[in-house]
Parts: sequence; C-alpha cells; structure tokens
Amino acid sequence: MELSETDIELFINTVSEFSAYDFSDYSEKSLKRRVERLLVENKVNLKALLLKIKTDSLFLEKIVKDITVNTTELFRDPEVWHEIRQRVINKLKDKSEISIWHAGCSTGQEVYSLEIMLKEMGLLDKCKIYASDLNTDVIDFAKKGEYKYRFNLNYLSNFDRVLKENLYNYTTVKDVEYETYFSIDKKNDRIIMNDFLKEKPVYRKMDLVKMNNIFNTKFDIILCRNVLIYFNLPLQNQVISFFHKNLNDKGFLILGKHESLLGYPENNFDKKGKFYQKKQLK
Repeated sequence: MELSETDIELFINTVSEFSAYDFSDYSEKSLKRRVERLLVENKVNLKALLLKIKTDSLFLEKIVKDITVNTTELFRDPEVWHEIRQRVINKLKDKSEISIWHAGCSTGQEVYSLEIMLKEMGLLDKCKIYASDLNTDVIDFAKKGEYKYRFNLNYLSNFDRVLKENLYNYTTVKDVEYETYFSIDKKNDRIIMNDFLKEKPVYRKMDLVKMNNIFNTKFDIILCRNVLIYFNLPLQNQVISFFHKNLNDKGFLILGKHESLLGYPENNFDKKGKFYQKKQLK
C-alpha cells in the first residue's frame, strides 16, 4: 500500500497522542517505508492499524519496536574498526579511565566488537561502557549475547580481518582464538559471547529524541552508527549538539560509514578521518 504524506502525518499524530513517542522529526522517506512494511506484515490497512494503536497499548509498543529495529553485525565495516583502533582508541589509551557510550546499540554486536578490541589492546578493565536503545527487545537480545552461527558466518571473517590483520603494518599478523571471546555451538547454530563481555556494559532504554543523558556522565567516545540517517536534518543537528554537550573535551564522535555532520554542529568538531573530535575549550 502506497502511503501519502497525509497518511504518514496521521500515523505520527496518532502515535504521539497515545504514547510518549514522537516520530515527527524522523526522515519521512524512511518512516514511510517502515510503516508500509508494517501494513503488509500485519495484513491491515492504515485505518485498521491506527485503530489498533489507539485501543491496544501493547500493540502500539510492538509497532514502535518494529519501526526502530536496525541491523548490525560483529565488526561491521572492518576497515572502519581499524581506524577506530588507530585514530581513536590509541589517542585515549593513556587516560586513567575511558568512558564510552553506544547510542542506538541495537542487538549489541557493536558493543561486543569494541569490548573485544579494547581487551586486545589491554584497555578493557579501565573502560566504562554504556549502551542504550529505544527498543527494549533489542536491549534484551544484546544482554543475552547469542547470535545465529550459520546466518552470521561473516562475523568470523570480520573478526579475522580486524584482529588478525594490521592494515597499518602488513607484516604484523596476530593469532587470536575465537574461544577467547565467544563459543561456537554449530549443533545448535549459536555464537555465544563469553560472560566477561556480557557482564560489563550498562544497558538502558533511551529515546534519543528526548535528548536526556540518563547515564549522568560525560564520555570520551560516543558511537552512534547508522541511526541519524532515520532523522531529518533539524533533528540530526539537535542530536549532534546533544552529543557535543555530553562529550569530554577532545572526545570522539563515531557515526556510520555513510553519515557525516552537516550544518552548524560541524563547527564544534574537528574531522579526524572518518570520525569527529570535539574541539578543546579555549
């Protein structure tokens, strides 16, 4: 079913009226695509969908979760992780404590990826790691730390490319055993993260649109990869300004591979390769 601009506005207003969620500043194109998919999956038209949203709070919560689910993977974009190691973490390694926030953590693969990298660098113990998402289902999934094995065979390839290779020194090759960080249960089709990785992060439900720092701390690194693309430009700029406010001086903001800063917030950061570093206060 092809939805009009008026249809999307009606959907946004209905969700806003019957919940605390606000999709008014989401990218219209992205939201339209996701709502149309919901109509197909639930086998209803827009009128029936809106009626159920108004009368069934559990269904409304499910709809919000379906809209906000994002895909991710272990060491997604391996070349980016090499840069994170060389251009970000190496700049912070001498700090007595490193505070990290994964904003929009989804099902947790990014959280585990960074933990593994930090452990390999001997830095995990002095890191405080926080993660948030609007969707409580994906937070529960992240905490569990179990993923499909056969469906995610590229996890192992990504792991090898990031931890066993060195793009900055091709003569350096390191043998890192998978079992150090996760177990592979081929019979039951599972990759299971080791307990010390699952126990470290602090997970919380958080709606970025509200722009409230529920962790009450400032961060050295904020990762918000492939989230801003679902917001319109004014909301993107507001969220970036919120991140800037909650970064320590010279802290790093890491966005998605195809995301960048546009508009006035860009003036508050220095671009460092694929990443952004908060300008130091004078």
